Amino acid sequence: MDLRIFTEPQQGATYETLLRVARTAEELNYGAFFRSDHYLHMGSTDGLPGPTDAWITLAGLARETRTIRLGTLMTAGTFRLPGVLAIQVAQVDQMSGGRVELGLGSGWYAQEHEAYGIPFPREKFGRLEEQLAIVTGLWSTPVGDTFDFDGEFYTLKNSPALPKPAQRPVPLLIGGHGAKRTPALAGRYATEFNIPFASVDTSEQQFKRVQAAAEAHGRKPGDLVYSTALVACVGGSDAEVKRRADAIGRDVDELKANGLAGSPDEVVERLSQYRAVGASRTYLQMLDLSDLDHLELIATKVMPQLA
Repeated sequence: MDLRIFTEPQQGATYETLLRVARTAEELNYGAFFRSDHYLHMGSTDGLPGPTDAWITLAGLARETRTIRLGTLMTAGTFRLPGVLAIQVAQVDQMSGGRVELGLGSGWYAQEHEAYGIPFPREKFGRLEEQLAIVTGLWSTPVGDTFDFDGEFYTLKNSPALPKPAQRPVPLLIGGHGAKRTPALAGRYATEFNIPFASVDTSEQQFKRVQAAAEAHGRKPGDLVYSTALVACVGGSDAEVKRRADAIGRDVDELKANGLAGSPDEVVERLSQYRAVGASRTYLQMLDLSDLDHLELIATKVMPQLA
């Protein structure tokens, strides 16, 4: 089970905070540092000092880290034109020496669009389908050839399809709970399928849908990585677990039911249940970014048991 760090900077984090977390994760041998792509906080937090842009953040981290992989869960398709996104991701991949992964979703948080004047289209999933075709098409076009696309939402003519990313291909994550269109897109385009904040049973059902979709597109189900994302709240004692739960405004019993909470052994057992249904990777949602000891505890007490 590959463990990765997943942050939610819209809840309140500076670039320097994210850099400290990413460097700590790298030192502790986590598989990757990922962040969300949102411009507005959620819930009762004030979000101070304000949002940071996902791909600007990753560009900085690309130059200030050395080995850890970097990515998004998920880049909002409503925020960026697909041609521009292909350029951004390719450039950051080059800057990192080939360590970038692109998670791409349709976008869903209407209020952040209203807050920053970003159009929030009624038909988002159709746009996502075209975005995936364009981004992957631009990257796969041979140097010297051009790329054209004539869709309902986007049209590209005589694109030089440059620059190219360092990786061929850049790992592409698609995720979600949708029972039909989401698995179909994952089966066609994804390197990895991620289901966030879901039970073991729900995860298993969705993995099976994606596996069937992959086969329908002439792929082997094992060609994809299957992953989950769960909030983490781990402690060496009950008191430490409660302290960490209180720090993020959550209840311990609720976290144990819906996330990864409790002692290292309890969390290992919970992760083993997800591994048994096909998950080989977990994104640990870390909501208190000041608590670097939390990362160390998981790296030293949980990670070795999953090797």
